[in-house]
Amino acid sequence: MARTLFLSYDGMTDPLGQSQVLPYLVGLSQHGFDITLVSFEKPIRFTTNHLHIESLCLNNRISWFPLQYSNRFGVFSAVLNLFLLRQLVRRLDNSHSFELVHCRSYITALIGQWMKSRYGVKFIFDMRGFWADERVDGEIWDLNNLFYRLIYNYFKKKEKEFIQESNHIITLTEQSRSIIYSWSGKNVQPTAITVIPCCVDLNHFNSNGISESDKLNLRYLLNISKSARVISYVGSIGTWYMLPEMLSFFVRWLLIYPDSIFLFISQDDPKTILREATLQGVSHDKIRINSTSRTEMPLYISISDCSLFFIKPVFSKIASSPTKQGEIMAMGVPVICNIGIGDTDMIIRAYNSGLLINQLIESAYDQAISVYHQAHFESSAIRKGAVHHFSLDEGIHRYKSVYERILSVP
Repeated sequence: MARTLFLSYDGMTDPLGQSQVLPYLVGLSQHGFDITLVSFEKPIRFTTNHLHIESLCLNNRISWFPLQYSNRFGVFSAVLNLFLLRQLVRRLDNSHSFELVHCRSYITALIGQWMKSRYGVKFIFDMRGFWADERVDGEIWDLNNLFYRLIYNYFKKKEKEFIQESNHIITLTEQSRSIIYSWSGKNVQPTAITVIPCCVDLNHFNSNGISESDKLNLRYLLNISKSARVISYVGSIGTWYMLPEMLSFFVRWLLIYPDSIFLFISQDDPKTILREATLQGVSHDKIRINSTSRTEMPLYISISDCSLFFIKPVFSKIASSPTKQGEIMAMGVPVICNIGIGDTDMIIRAYNSGLLINQLIESAYDQAISVYHQAHFESSAIRKGAVHHFSLDEGIHRYKSVYERILSVP
């Protein structure tokens, strides 16, 4: 079995780790790969969820070595985290002699690059997106500040090195792959990049197992009438998702569908959402906010007539694959979102799986709502798009193919 080290700066006790890391690793382990996983865990979530993750890893022959994530000292915390990671990796390699290191995003790729240079280990740069540009576009790094400008330039330099020196590159979108190919002097061969979007477990996100009585019961619990139209938002608000604009859209939506409810399926602080609703002129009785488990997420999505998300239309988001899109489409629910986000435009157009908004202004909202009012969306066609583009089984197959190509496993 090929000895593989997987490095993640995201925690396995985080929702992201449980939806976008562990399912792939479980699948790869079932295909015979010997996987050692190192991740950075936030203390509170680790305390709550570590027993579940330990059990999952043990049952799937994945050796998990969690490190404690710290951000007490900002950028300097990342340096300390990186030092601890390197020390652990050194010890693990002494006992395992890894053949392959799979690095999720840029921070861990620094270790992958070092391992390839020091030990001759094959190195996968699973870049996820244009991380340094995301830090700038998300207003986390201010390039007017010399310190952050130096950090940005450092990681853009490392980005070139990762692309040149890795044995294979994983990216989330066809759009980002095209951009990487267009960069001059990067010496990227066409076979060196594989696109694997944020995939979804199609067995879990499936409306077939949800009855009409289940939906009615949930509506009753949420105080949503049987006749009310539901527009939902799935996931955290975070840096990229444009809450004021989404609520502004809902104001225009209510002019056509006055009995509607905006359901936030989110772990965010309800006060944040309600405060912004007040600013946008949305009555609180039109808002529902519920923090639900992953187990119940399909049921909550299933009562949606459509689901909305607006993402900041910035350069780095060309490389973004919103996890929520695959989950929503797998449930056969149409999506309403803005243009220019990864491959979202292409997928929505290909399967008539929702509406694209050209500008985040009232006139564009009104036009989209008018189109929606006359449109017919087929749940089966929308799910077909999810099966084609976001299948977890296909994602695992693509990772397996990359591993085999690099390691020459028969």
